[in-house]
Amino acid sequence: QVQLVESGGGLVKSGGSLRLSCAAFGSTFRSYSMRWYRQAPGKERELVASITSTGGSTDYLDSVKGRFTISRDNAKNTVYLQMNDLKPEDTAVYYCNRPYSNYWGQGIQVTVSS
Repeated sequence: QVQLVESGGGLVKSGGSLRLSCAAFGSTFRSYSMRWYRQAPGKERELVASITSTGGSTDYLDSVKGRFTISRDNAKNTVYLQMNDLKPEDTAVYYCNRPYSNYWGQGIQVTVSS
């Protein structure tokens, strides 16, 4: 059984920064790529960022490129999402996920005020 636990969300003003963390329990974390998704009210869940198992390759949603950075620390079984220059349209519930599995975090709210 795998458990993913997110932390670090909250309320921030436009232009501010937050760092999300996702701690993985019960799996060989270093063997898997990881992803961050988000879902805004009334919208479909969208893939925000992904990172390979070693951290050697990353990919981003076009609208967050240059502002968000995904990273991981395999020694801590944790994946991060550093979010800078936040905009109101980044407001959503953010989820971490292990690809091709049903393992999702509980979701964490990020709210950006204008």
